[in-house]
Amino acid sequence: MASPTAILLFSCPDQKGLVAKIANFIYANGGNILHADQHRDPEAGLFLSRLEWELEGFNLPREIIGAAFGAIAQPLGATWQLHFSDAVPRLSIWVSHQDHCLLDLLWRHKAGEFKAEIPLIVSNHPHLKPVADQFGIAFEHLPITKDTKAEQEQRQIELLKQYGIDLVVLAKYMQVLSPDFLKHSDRVINIHHSFLPAFMGANPYQRAFQRGVKIIGATAHYVTSDLDEGPIIEQDVVRISHRDDVKELIRKGKDVERIVLARAVRLHLQNRTLVYGNRTVVFA
Repeated sequence: MASPTAILLFSCPDQKGLVAKIANFIYANGGNILHADQHRDPEAGLFLSRLEWELEGFNLPREIIGAAFGAIAQPLGATWQLHFSDAVPRLSIWVSHQDHCLLDLLWRHKAGEFKAEIPLIVSNHPHLKPVADQFGIAFEHLPITKDTKAEQEQRQIELLKQYGIDLVVLAKYMQVLSPDFLKHSDRVINIHHSFLPAFMGANPYQRAFQRGVKIIGATAHYVTSDLDEGPIIEQDVVRISHRDDVKELIRKGKDVERIVLARAVRLHLQNRTLVYGNRTVVFA
């Protein structure tokens, strides 16, 4: 097993000497940088960076690295996050009727693709409980109506605290999260097909077929109070042939949703996404 590393995600107003200041902090404390990536957004006037270095031989205990770096970051007007590679995030998957993204994430987790724990599945329908039972994961059925939404969201907030959840993944969870709920959850990732907003509502694949669409795509993004308009993490498309019927469109759509959501979750768990404004930099 590789020795643990520290990962710094950093952004601040662009100015001279930033790379040198950050690198010198690591060097002066005996650190060995393994990966360094950076991006400058001239329109926003921001410098954004991801650095990863070995903890072995680093002179500062991990519990004081944050405070020590904060003394450098504060005068720069920076925002930053510090992560450690041996930390194991806890995520909860939320679903409704469809199981394709849920099963894909669980399979990848079982295969060791994701370094995380998945202690909880939440659904507004009961029929995917056997999947949770098969993988030994707690399943919470919380049916939601207009009258019960506020009460059930409060229960969801309690479950996130009870299970110590770090990340919520909406794997085709067909409910809109309220702004009040989002105040209580640091990070939520959602997946949706590319037919929005052209084919909203019921039967989007049928209407897309009737229009003769030539591509199907999927978008994974962080959830904000603006529906399906949060910072984008990952996207992809597949081509559609005139020979494809509606059933084939749906199959291809589910395929691309699976892979895009899996990529987004992996990037987040590897601390490779940095949000600024309503955008992301993905240090892949």
